[in-house]
Amino acid sequence: MLVLKHVPVRSFNENIAYIHKDCSIYKVSNIKSLTRIEIHGGEKPVFAFLQIADNNKIVRPDELGLNTEAFSQMGLPEGAEITLTLTPPAPSLSAVRRKIAGNVLSENDYAAIVNDISEHRYSNMDIASFLVAMNSFITPNEILDLAEALRGDKIIDWGTEEIVADYHCIDDIPGNKIDLIITAIVAAYGLPMPKIVSSSSSSGSGILDTMKTLANVNIDTRTLKKQVLERRGAIVDAEKIEICEAERMISKVEKQNGLSTLECSIASLLANKMASGITHLLIDIPVGIRAKIKTSAEATHLRKIIEYVGDRLGLNVDVTITDGSEPIGSGVGPALEARDIIKILKNKEDAPDDLKEKALFMAGRILEFDGKLRGGQGYLVAKELLKSGKAFDAFEMILKTQGKVEAPQLGHLTRDVVADKDGTISRINTSFINKAATLAGAGQYAGAGIDIFRKSGESVTAGDILYRIYSCNQNDFAFVTSLIESGKTGFDIE
Repeated sequence: MLVLKHVPVRSFNENIAYIHKDCSIYKVSNIKSLTRIEIHGGEKPVFAFLQIADNNKIVRPDELGLNTEAFSQMGLPEGAEITLTLTPPAPSLSAVRRKIAGNVLSENDYAAIVNDISEHRYSNMDIASFLVAMNSFITPNEILDLAEALRGDKIIDWGTEEIVADYHCIDDIPGNKIDLIITAIVAAYGLPMPKIVSSSSSSGSGILDTMKTLANVNIDTRTLKKQVLERRGAIVDAEKIEICEAERMISKVEKQNGLSTLECSIASLLANKMASGITHLLIDIPVGIRAKIKTSAEATHLRKIIEYVGDRLGLNVDVTITDGSEPIGSGVGPALEARDIIKILKNKEDAPDDLKEKALFMAGRILEFDGKLRGGQGYLVAKELLKSGKAFDAFEMILKTQGKVEAPQLGHLTRDVVADKDGTISRINTSFINKAATLAGAGQYAGAGIDIFRKSGESVTAGDILYRIYSCNQNDFAFVTSLIESGKTGFDIE
């Protein structure tokens, strides 16, 4: 037997085991590459990938070291005696190879793949291979089978609640953080809306980053249930909620390698909503030349897939297609977006109208899941809840319950980007704005981002400020400044 040791290293999904090159129990001289092992001694076997250490400070010859992810799964203290055996590649990898070869996989294939991933039998490289296979093609029935497998057995139970609602936008349109406003309005109406949110994979900041500037988001499942049942709303970090483990592991590899596809995203999305106990879901498909979905035809095709899979899963899904051609609101970046949200909830005169109107439209659609409201009434009810201050009061209660935090300061490094000629703004490039905000540090610092002062269709004269960049770090500021000085602004003026 070997003695268990915790090696305090995090490896982004991967279980890593370390044994000494002069291991006293196992011969390692013939090991030439990453090798899968099965570790015994805890309640159930833990799978890991073996590394050989030359240094006694990492592990001694009588020890087996486990990185943080693997050590936590063992459930044993340091010093416990364990054994290990070499184990063959995950059995379901044969299904991945068949998918790469162009075959359609079965429900059992997807269940086996997801089970092996959740058991840490897959390396990140194996998961990437699975994602590459999904990139070739996937049928609607396969999306359904994958979603059902990813959902898993851990599902949040909301008791007697007939409607548990949520909203999801499938693209990261700059400034489009209406989720927080919608949650406030829906909670004020009385429908439960638990938003379990992962970090953004395609923009500098996401819903979670914006919420972090207002309140604590690190809430466990028990606390989430209590808050939603009492306050009717919450916006929390998915990492703290014990559902869809395999989906999160896959998602992390997607973010690292950019291997995501819309079809796989649909499966992941619906799996997460089902595991979250959502019964009624509104999905927003933005369409625009710089958006994920370029044309109305693509959006319609995607809507049909979502509706088909959602229906088969027993979800009440409403899909709406919106304009995703340009940024919405004024701020892009956590603190700036939070500022816009609070202005809207407080009914401030300088609140961005486009962001408010979209939030009201979407909130109204969700309210109409309630059979007491007729078509079109949802918008009017949502507008009244906002105007009366009830939405703001509901949001304040959500923040207080989760734990309000001090608002961050905007970045001290600023630069105004101005119009280089007279004319009319014909288009604002969403991809450019997202890139500029990311370079400014919006993904790392809450106070970084872009404050947009002008919209498409407005007339400008040379020297008018189009937007202001905020940065918190000198290197980030240099990166975004270099982008601007290349002659690009993201604004087309004619």
